[in-house]
Amino acid sequence: MSDWKKDFETYRSYQGKRRLPTLQTSARMMAAALVTAAQHAAMAEFTNRDFRTLAGFSGLIQTEQDRIFNELVVATLTVFMLTLEAPDVRFGDDEESKAMRTFFPYVREEIPRAHGRSLADNGVERKYVDIWRKLLTMRYEEYSKDKQEVRWAAMQSETHLTNDTLSDIQVLLPVQTVAIGCHRHICRGKIQGKDELFKHIIRWLDRFYVEYRVLLEGKRITPLMRFRRRTETFLRGLSGFFKKT
Repeated sequence: MSDWKKDFETYRSYQGKRRLPTLQTSARMMAAALVTAAQHAAMAEFTNRDFRTLAGFSGLIQTEQDRIFNELVVATLTVFMLTLEAPDVRFGDDEESKAMRTFFPYVREEIPRAHGRSLADNGVERKYVDIWRKLLTMRYEEYSKDKQEVRWAAMQSETHLTNDTLSDIQVLLPVQTVAIGCHRHICRGKIQGKDELFKHIIRWLDRFYVEYRVLLEGKRITPLMRFRRRTETFLRGLSGFFKKT
């Protein structure tokens, strides 16, 4: 298990116990672990050979490649933020679960500050840290607004809506919303003919998201393969959505 996952599970076990001095301190610690996870996931995708080919890296100058990396980092961070505030995150009725329900909003609010501290600790100048913070805030607000349209697109891709499919759509809403936005920004809005790049991005985020969500809820998501199939159904139904955009 990687260090950030150990940190995540350690901090989750602290809630409802007297091992940390304040809720805010604990939130800062977990947010720092999530930022590390986001940075590692973004770097893995950025260096992925298939991703670089689909994104046309061979014809891009360094500053444009850096911009794409920034969008990947922001994508993973906003997936965290949207999930931490999602109404469908499942908790138990025990004291630890009740504490986590109170705790998650603090973590979500702390993520932008934790990312800023990480950049500063790695020698990034203050003015660029401020630019990063503004970018993260802008993308978070953008993707928050996009969720309703993405939910509609996901529902349109289903031939028969049931309680299970509606539940799955809600669970996958953060990753699908962010994937669409990330793809759009990487392509600078020129998404025609870039369907394979989008599929690569959403499958990458899907793997990252499911792994993270299992840890978030403190248990295994039993319908995991159903979620995987739902992502593929969503992909098949997006042609009309891309034409509209």
